[in-house]
Amino acid sequence: MNAPADPRFAERCRASFGRQKAMTLIGASLTVVEPGYVEIELPYRDDLTQQKGYIHGGVLGMIADTACGYSAFSLMPAGCSLVTVEYKINILAPARRALVAKGQVIKPGRTLTIARAEVYADDGRHVASMQQTLMMLEDTPDTPE
Repeated sequence: MNAPADPRFAERCRASFGRQKAMTLIGASLTVVEPGYVEIELPYRDDLTQQKGYIHGGVLGMIADTACGYSAFSLMPAGCSLVTVEYKINILAPARRALVAKGQVIKPGRTLTIARAEVYADDGRHVASMQQTLMMLEDTPDTPE
């Protein structure tokens, strides 16, 4: 298990998530915060679907990206922030249900961190998998400029 660099990591992650207007827009909640691991829940809403009634792939990407980001952020020192450098997502099944994105750090680094997210429907179906690279921005607060 990875040790967080900041003992107040959970509080810092929750405060940062609270400033994410995109997560507020889609109704996502940060429900679990542990060192190197988070869960983000998203209730099903008709206004988040594509033309066939499935949750839109872009919305799947949003919660997976955010889950990876906060799993990495949980291990980083206070006073820094991060940005996504790249990610790849595989959409494995359509979903018309509530979702949970489970983000976990695969390999933490001084500058680059590799994380993954698995997205599941509330019936247990595996909906999507993401692998992501994040870059730590040292001495760059995670607050608006």
